[in-house]
Amino acid sequence: MPQPAQTNFALDPADTERLANLAGPFDEHLRQVELALGVEISNRGNLFRVTGADAGTVARTERLLRALYAETEEETFDSHAIHLRLNAAGQDLADSTPPAPAEGYVPQDVTIRVRRGTIRGRGPNQQKYLHAIATHDINFGVGPAGTGKTFLAVASAVEALNETRVQRLVLVRPAVEAGEKLGFLPGDLSQKVDPYLRPLYDALYEMMGVEKVLKLIEKNVIEIAPLAYMRGRTLNDAYVILDEAQNTTIEQMKMFLTRLGFGSTAVVTGDMTQVDLPKHVKSGLRDAVDVLRGVDGVSFTFFEARDVVRHPLVSRIVDAYEGRDARDADPGAA
Repeated sequence: MPQPAQTNFALDPADTERLANLAGPFDEHLRQVELALGVEISNRGNLFRVTGADAGTVARTERLLRALYAETEEETFDSHAIHLRLNAAGQDLADSTPPAPAEGYVPQDVTIRVRRGTIRGRGPNQQKYLHAIATHDINFGVGPAGTGKTFLAVASAVEALNETRVQRLVLVRPAVEAGEKLGFLPGDLSQKVDPYLRPLYDALYEMMGVEKVLKLIEKNVIEIAPLAYMRGRTLNDAYVILDEAQNTTIEQMKMFLTRLGFGSTAVVTGDMTQVDLPKHVKSGLRDAVDVLRGVDGVSFTFFEARDVVRHPLVSRIVDAYEGRDARDADPGAA
């Protein structure tokens, strides 16, 4: 019977508060790591021992704990934050060779500071995305659900507003149903489209707090609107985000991109596998990717299933659907 692998190491400097942050209430965070990676963790103060079935898993666990401890200096962990790190660690277990950064990408640690704390990109694609947003006026984030496209865009927008680099935020979505019919909803026009814009509200509430968001919306510093409201406008000194852009038509996408004025930044996010337009209508996002690739000042970041930062099962679901679509597109490959 093979002997289990084991490693002993110290986390320096020995700081009681940081160690408590890492371990969590009643060592809850350490138990999360144990269950996810299949190891056993014990510690006395800053001295840790990790035991596992093989040396590779033990080494990855040590690297994870060291990385988490480094973050405890600036971030207070909860179970959700640990889950996100474990998701990334799970991808490493599935494939220990990370994807090469995109050609021409200069790695740079872009840090965003908002009410909830410090936000950094997880993995090379999120880091590339944040770097692109910081250095380009128009940015596209394209990829499956759960890869952080909208969350990171809203975080960047909130930081820009907090630092007065822009005067207002304009968050936009096309009002297209995802296969269901909402019927004749009560209220005025803004209330009727509210269900489509709810994810943007949720991200803002998490970044700034409900009370502050409502005050800024009342003052029109933050505007959350359906895409139809953008026609005929010019947006100066604004941070503009178009979410769910796969559901724009070609004309709508062109209209949106030409609203950008001086001192403004635009971020366009979408998932081309979840288009809810009629079948004969080409997605404006897909068209923009074809037309604008190579245009100076426009950046594209393409996310994959491995970049998903939701429940680890989500990335496997994305892979399964992509595999089915690939087989449907090429029946001879089955």
